[in-house]
Amino acid sequence: MDVGHKRESSTTRSNAKGGRTRQAILEVAVDIASAEGLEGLTIGRLATQLSMSKSGLFAHFGSKEDLQLATIDAARAHFIHHVIRPALNDEQGLQRLWKLCDGWLSHVQDGECSGGCFFAAAASEFDSRPGPVRDRIAGIMLEWLGMLQRAIVESQEAGQMDQAVDPRQLAFEFNSFELGANWSFQLYGDKKAFARAREAMLERLHRYSTRSGARLLPSIEAKPVRSRRK
Repeated sequence: MDVGHKRESSTTRSNAKGGRTRQAILEVAVDIASAEGLEGLTIGRLATQLSMSKSGLFAHFGSKEDLQLATIDAARAHFIHHVIRPALNDEQGLQRLWKLCDGWLSHVQDGECSGGCFFAAAASEFDSRPGPVRDRIAGIMLEWLGMLQRAIVESQEAGQMDQAVDPRQLAFEFNSFELGANWSFQLYGDKKAFARAREAMLERLHRYSTRSGARLLPSIEAKPVRSRRK
């Protein structure tokens, strides 16, 4: 009898179960933090929500800060899965850029988190509070802006967008439209906020697209479009 093999199999199963438990905990943590803030996310709060013991939760997260950082990383993984990966299936250029923008809005609009955009809430909560949590949030937000900038540059390189467009400026504007839609929806319950943001971003894309690029974009219904097409 291979006792060592049995012990190894038992350990593997235990680790897998622990990983699934941790993932389930973090899914709930992301939802709570989006609505109540990362500071409102405590071991006690999670224990009550999940009907678990505090000692069981401490086995996965040694401190409140560890829990907050793990929750941020879980929210990032969720965002990558639902927004970024689907966009990467499209060709580089305007199609991918639009898929990123539309995917972000759909992600929030569909209620993936009860408090709206996790990172909008987290950034507002920690933007003036130095430390590891703020640094992690800021780093992830920069990743997103960088993703938008790269998609804009790729659109220019593909001959689908005006070369005079400043990628950093346009990425800033798109991110502002997205965050503004989230704010309007969360604060006022404005159900048209996401449609307004989509229209604003599409107007920008049509304005700056070349003729070949414009054919890759959805139209703007009943709206005149100022264009610099080549």
